[in-house]
Amino acid sequence: MAERLLEVSDLSTHFFTYAGVVKAVNGVSFSLDRDKTIGIVGESGSGKTVTALSVMRLVPDPPGKVVAGSIHLKGRDLLAISEDEMRAVRGNDIAMIFQDPMTSLNPVFKVGDQIVEAIRLHQGKDKREAWAQAAELLAKVGIPDAKKRVNQYPHEFSGGMRQRAMIAMAISCNPDILIADEPTTALDVTIQAQIIEVVREMQAQYHSGVILITHDLGVVAEMSDKIMVMYGGRTVEYGSVDETFYNPHHPYTWGLLGSLPRLDLAEKTRLTPIKGNPPDLIALAPGCPFSGRCGYERPECRENWPELEIVGPEHGVHCWIPGEERLATRAALPRFKEQVA
Repeated sequence: MAERLLEVSDLSTHFFTYAGVVKAVNGVSFSLDRDKTIGIVGESGSGKTVTALSVMRLVPDPPGKVVAGSIHLKGRDLLAISEDEMRAVRGNDIAMIFQDPMTSLNPVFKVGDQIVEAIRLHQGKDKREAWAQAAELLAKVGIPDAKKRVNQYPHEFSGGMRQRAMIAMAISCNPDILIADEPTTALDVTIQAQIIEVVREMQAQYHSGVILITHDLGVVAEMSDKIMVMYGGRTVEYGSVDETFYNPHHPYTWGLLGSLPRLDLAEKTRLTPIKGNPPDLIALAPGCPFSGRCGYERPECRENWPELEIVGPEHGVHCWIPGEERLATRAALPRFKEQVA
């Protein structure tokens, strides 16, 4: 049986602002096992990054605060430990590759200095050993001439190289969990493929669990074992990659998949955008946050959040539409018709 690394239960994180309470994450639950990857998908503002920052306890307070739920790392409640204890967890047990390496790397310090700081903090090595390890890590993630590059500044690195440097920093202490927040954003396709391969190699070497946050469903399909679909701060559907892609149950998941191009459909089959705008997280209705944009909503959708419905092995959905009606509705959509139009 796989080792359970992380267990997040009913996590809620809110931001208390002058305009009102921003309910960024509401009752999110998921788990992560060693050697496994969970992909968290959803459009901007759905709560993906705030969920990851909550796990790392990096939500700025004020205005943000985890108001409910629990986060257990190998049985240890991360919300119950002190900040000093949590500082020892970050980098050592859980590491994060942030979305924008140019702003995440300090521009006035050499790349090597920033990797060395984590090594010396968590592993207690002297400066010479830490610098040698930093060069080895840069070489390991595919940066050429690493012994020279370790003495350079972030502005001397390309976008792909900065992202590799962030990965080197994240794996410097062999963490059990690696959180990758949009690791391929703003990179060209060739570099994206290389970054994905680096993350996969590092996971295989260190047997880490990976939380992959992305808009790119192609990256999720290639890397993940499980998918969690978020919208309006809630999990609307979760399941294995095959179940979520080939047997999706929530209308929002249909919308995400319907907006992707497919080569196996007729040329004249059009992409179907999701109509409307994301919800106002300050004025969320008590029901499904997708109700205002869903073409199949009913009165209860706005009034009450639906209970979790198990629709397959490790596959669940929060939706008021009855199961048989969901399947019939989905089958009529061009994206999910079995035959080529």
